[in-house]
Amino acid sequence: MTAPHVRLQGIRKAFGALAVLRDCDLEVEKGEVMTLLGPSGCGKTTLLRTIAGFVVPDAGSVSIGGRDVTLHPPNRRSVGMVFQHYALFPHMTVFGNVAYGLRVRRLGREEIDRRVRAALELVELAALPERWPAQLSGGQQQRVALARVLVLAPEVLLLDEPFGALDAKLRQAMQVDLRQLVRRLGITTVFVTHDQDEALTLSDRIAVMRGGVIEQVGTPLEIYDRPASTYVADFVGLSNLLPGEVRAGRIELGRSVVLPTDRTGRVTVVIRPEHLAVRRDEAGPGWPGTLTFVKHAGATTEYQVDVGGPAPLRVLAMRDPGGDLLEVGDRVRVELRDSAAWVVLGEGARP
Repeated sequence: MTAPHVRLQGIRKAFGALAVLRDCDLEVEKGEVMTLLGPSGCGKTTLLRTIAGFVVPDAGSVSIGGRDVTLHPPNRRSVGMVFQHYALFPHMTVFGNVAYGLRVRRLGREEIDRRVRAALELVELAALPERWPAQLSGGQQQRVALARVLVLAPEVLLLDEPFGALDAKLRQAMQVDLRQLVRRLGITTVFVTHDQDEALTLSDRIAVMRGGVIEQVGTPLEIYDRPASTYVADFVGLSNLLPGEVRAGRIELGRSVVLPTDRTGRVTVVIRPEHLAVRRDEAGPGWPGTLTFVKHAGATTEYQVDVGGPAPLRVLAMRDPGGDLLEVGDRVRVELRDSAAWVVLGEGARP
């Protein structure tokens, strides 16, 4: 079995009395897109900068391509980093910005010209080498920043929320473009974001972080379908978190909703909104309640139903244009659509 391309072992970092990273272990395979996902202040950017060499850990090690680079400066790591705010030189053209790193390395003019034009071709800016940054859209500026890194042929590509300055529609388009480009190049990539949809779109695997700790690492489907903690379940996607207690290997929820489990004691049951349905008839298994919120969002409809618990149940359904419309105040029943589509989490435990 080959060694991971990037390996972090026991990474710790504190700034004064504030512990930012605590015993972080992570392995990224060659050609893989790994996303560090979490809210602001969770340590994801510090961990990325540790890979880049801009942050030296207080403990632990960083290896790239099997080499220990923990104490190496950024220019000795063969990594390329794209920042959120691009940092393009306003007094240089697109060509000049992309060529800058090659000129610092004192490459010949013909080699620089060849590599810059190839990089601009990759990011679909071959027709704009003489444009100035101020003449470019946000998406085009982001592509220039990416080309400026790719032209140096790094082993590892690091991206720190590169789409944060773009509007929602352009951000979605750039996510798809970047994923296709990275797949085509086969370059190992570590991506930082707080946007769960972005992480699910771009990643081969996701490392969910909280308070300087990596809570769970897995594929997008593993993270979504089998969250390892209530934090992950709540942070990635929408979830209904239902408290319960196991008795004789069973959890009783709602009316005639009985789930088997190997756990004991107090538990939390995680049910995604799309695995529930709202029925107008109140008879039958499920949770009777009152509809308190309806949101029609194009192809889907979101419902919230007060079933007398600590929080309303959230239900996500495909919209039926010709169907019977439910309204706030209607008495309804929430039904579990898939008897296998739930996760039981113990207190502080993993599934």
